[in-house]
Amino acid sequence: MIVLGLSSGTSVDGIDVAVADLRLAEGADTEVLLTPVAHREVPYPDRLRDDIRAVLPPAATTIDAVCRLDTRIGRAFAEAAATAVDELCPNRTAHLVASHGQTVFHWVQDGRARGTLQLGQPAWIAEATGLPVVSDLRARDIAAGGQGAPLAAALDVLLLADRDAPAAALNIGGIANLTVVAPGRPPVAFDTGPGNALIDAAVLRATAGREERDTDGRRARRGRVDADLLARLRADPYYARPAPKSTGKEHFHAAYLDTVVDGADVDLDDLCATLVALTAATVADACRAHGVTELVVSGGGLRNPVLAAALRSALAPAAVHTSEGFGIDPDAKEAYLFALLGFLTWHGIPATIPSCTGARRPTVPGVLTARDQGRRPPQRLRVVPP
Repeated sequence: MIVLGLSSGTSVDGIDVAVADLRLAEGADTEVLLTPVAHREVPYPDRLRDDIRAVLPPAATTIDAVCRLDTRIGRAFAEAAATAVDELCPNRTAHLVASHGQTVFHWVQDGRARGTLQLGQPAWIAEATGLPVVSDLRARDIAAGGQGAPLAAALDVLLLADRDAPAAALNIGGIANLTVVAPGRPPVAFDTGPGNALIDAAVLRATAGREERDTDGRRARRGRVDADLLARLRADPYYARPAPKSTGKEHFHAAYLDTVVDGADVDLDDLCATLVALTAATVADACRAHGVTELVVSGGGLRNPVLAAALRSALAPAAVHTSEGFGIDPDAKEAYLFALLGFLTWHGIPATIPSCTGARRPTVPGVLTARDQGRRPPQRLRVVPP
């Protein structure tokens, strides 16, 4: 199957689109073959991106705003998918779309995930492409007692299955998530904490929206790490909680940062440097706790060379490289993940991993919006007595 994977992460940068050729290995339905075909990032329209950010926690919102965003995000995803079919798919042919949508709330209470909400109505995608759409990829795992995250474990565990020493895959988006695969023990996965979320929040707030991120790590490179502030940040109880666990901007948001930084004498450059050190330290702590000897990194955080260098330094002597070595572009890995989850859902194959999410059992993750088969609508209903 040619499957389009659509994703927008917690950084709300835009829509990642990946086209994958997916199939089950002949005679071995335990092996999936994935050929990356093409990918691109489609920016959100400025107004839509701003409106999404405006409803993210801890902001208050209304059902009216949520309904409007569900449609607007759905239409943006639909346009991205339709364009990808025309411009990225072999012979302009695709068989399935898998859309993660845009997470606006991940409900975790007392360490347990209770619900999750991704916006981007899939009906718009189905109408624009004429293809079936798999969506709502997290809720089933939560219903089975899991965290609904990190879903990346479904791909990571398969990629790292043949390693003979503890290895891990790290994705750095707004939140950083880690999957650890070690011989002789079940894989584990969890959100380590903030990736880019607090850095982006600090820059956005301090520049009144003129800058959205620390581009190329320029501010962090100029700044100096404030050891006292770093210790205060690392004292957050989240980091000490056992896996499986998940978090998001419901916890690590701008108001949270204001509270922690209150009273600290740091300028923006020093704050960026300190937040880079926080991400690197919390990832390194998690890797050391599991004896990781090799780390495969992907995600937008790699675009910050200061963060990438801090990770390599904090994790030494463990080997650190990117998913490019597996043939998957680090910027597109999550979109390929959702293509994989859509493919498995289509075939009714469980994809989630209980030891990684905490669910009672593996589940088939997604919900299907069916394609129009071109059949005539029914013309009458006849009620037949029992």
